[in-house]
Amino acid sequence: MGAQPTVSDVAGAAGVSRQTVSNVLNAPEIVRPETRERVQAAILSLGYRPHASARRLRTQKSSTIGIRLDPMTQDGISGSILDRFLHALTEQADRLGLRVLLFTAADTAGEIEQFRRLSDAADVDAFVLTSTFHGDPRTEWLIEHRQSFVTFGRPWGIHDMTDPQHLWVDVDGRAGVREATRHLLERGARRVGFIGWPSGSGTGDDRREGWLEAMREGAVVGESELGRLQTATEDRVAFGADAMRRLRDQAGPDGLDGVVCVSDSLALGALAVCGGTLPVIGYDNTPVAASLGFSSVEQPLDEVASGVLELLTGAHGGRVQPGSAVDDPRHRLVVPRLVVRDGPPLIAPR
Repeated sequence: MGAQPTVSDVAGAAGVSRQTVSNVLNAPEIVRPETRERVQAAILSLGYRPHASARRLRTQKSSTIGIRLDPMTQDGISGSILDRFLHALTEQADRLGLRVLLFTAADTAGEIEQFRRLSDAADVDAFVLTSTFHGDPRTEWLIEHRQSFVTFGRPWGIHDMTDPQHLWVDVDGRAGVREATRHLLERGARRVGFIGWPSGSGTGDDRREGWLEAMREGAVVGESELGRLQTATEDRVAFGADAMRRLRDQAGPDGLDGVVCVSDSLALGALAVCGGTLPVIGYDNTPVAASLGFSSVEQPLDEVASGVLELLTGAHGGRVQPGSAVDDPRHRLVVPRLVVRDGPPLIAPR
């Protein structure tokens, strides 16, 4: 079976621009009758069929989705996750006939100002937000101004699982870290430490809960010991090394049998300190984890991008109206997977 004809094919056959074809499909009343008839004849002869869900978004203004390009992180490791997400989103949007517009902003206030500028100029039809956090003012602004949007990340702190006006896709970090911790426990570890982010990070707190659940289920150490087996720091390789030293001191004479980290950046710092004497598992499965050969939890970013586009172009169209009768799911929680690699030898069962 040959490739399906595209808007470009129709435009070429009719001798018009892609925009004229789009106008015939979405606003035929603004196209001259003779031009409209020529385009419609080309559509029939080629057998072109517009993608129904993509048209739902295209019937607004620009066929364009806006997303902020986050600043580069200091070590550039964890930032690669958003780069991969952007690539997946752009690739999948293109197959739907949609474009992705990248913009920059120094901070949250600057991002909201970009929302205002782009929406006032009708440059985009919808927004995708990343790096959500407690009390995120960006989502409040978008809801208040009736903008279509989906977030990669839950709206932490505002009834995140059920908020009807906030469409989101997220990766189940708790499940991922729980699987990583269970993996070490099943291989004979008892005292598995955890290096996380400071309390208050929705994503970091969620991943920490996965470690706690696995440790409590395993019942290998007492509840009082769990506090000594965890520490938190900002997401930098050097800080991960400092946290590993601190965790090792806290663990006392019984020591550690392995460590699970909230990110690959912190895992790399931990590995630099323990020198391969302990198994360390990271999170994000970045190229660094693959090249150095340590295990890490992988976020299925293709599934995340697919979920974002489903919510933007499906029945909700990126926005849920109060009292909406649409029953389609408003949220997607994607399950990550643990990628196990040969690393330092695991300890023998006790």
